[in-house]
Amino acid sequence: MPKIIINTDGGSRGNPGEGAIGVVLNDERGTVIKRYGERIGFCTNNEAEYKALIFGLKKAKQIVGKDKIKGYEIEVRSDSELLVNQMNGKYKIQDEKIGKLFLEVWNLRVELPKIYFTVIKREFNKLADKMVNEALDGQIKRQKLF
Repeated sequence: MPKIIINTDGGSRGNPGEGAIGVVLNDERGTVIKRYGERIGFCTNNEAEYKALIFGLKKAKQIVGKDKIKGYEIEVRSDSELLVNQMNGKYKIQDEKIGKLFLEVWNLRVELPKIYFTVIKREFNKLADKMVNEALDGQIKRQKLF
């Protein structure tokens, strides 16, 4: 079964403050397929983490194809323990905004039969983090989400 690894990161300067996302799509060998960084406006760090995940899942579906993606194994890697533990059902969601973002992710993952979420150390998420910081620093030209 083919596999896509999605590294995600989100950040907010000031928390809450100006936010950005970073997403890196890799194949099963770890080769980068695509990487993205985008400013997303005023938000919290946790909201940015969720928005990065949503963006990554949508991009994976777009790149692979809506029907083909169902035959892929998807591994989401994030340095956000909160995000991963909420997605894995270990932590409750207490924030209303996060609850809405969680539902959006849940609806996306329904179409992905083999998806799992892994917490990784920050040092293993450097490229996604770099994309966040470049977006916040204005080094990335404005990209359209889709």
